[in-house]
Amino acid sequence: MKKGKVRTFQSRLQEDIKDPEFKAYYQEECEALNLATKIVKLREKKGLSQQQLAKLMGTSQQVISRLENGEYKGFTLKTLEKIAEATGARVKVEFVM
Repeated sequence: MKKGKVRTFQSRLQEDIKDPEFKAYYQEECEALNLATKIVKLREKKGLSQQQLAKLMGTSQQVISRLENGEYKGFTLKTLEKIAEATGARVKVEFVM
């Protein structure tokens, strides 16, 4: 067996992130996952199950599951406002350069 340099995920990512197309896709995926994580943390902080949050928002548990899975990219401001209203939070939108 040939011995060589072991590539780690970090080293591979550092290499791949140099590609602008990959970098844009990676950033989009990170943003979706970050938003989903924020929704989960907010719901859990309020002590709500997915079913309870769904009821407060007038939707189904399956919709909440989809919003929280990190792959959903169809967020609208209206959806985020419904989540905020149901949890007693507020939405803050920022533009970052």
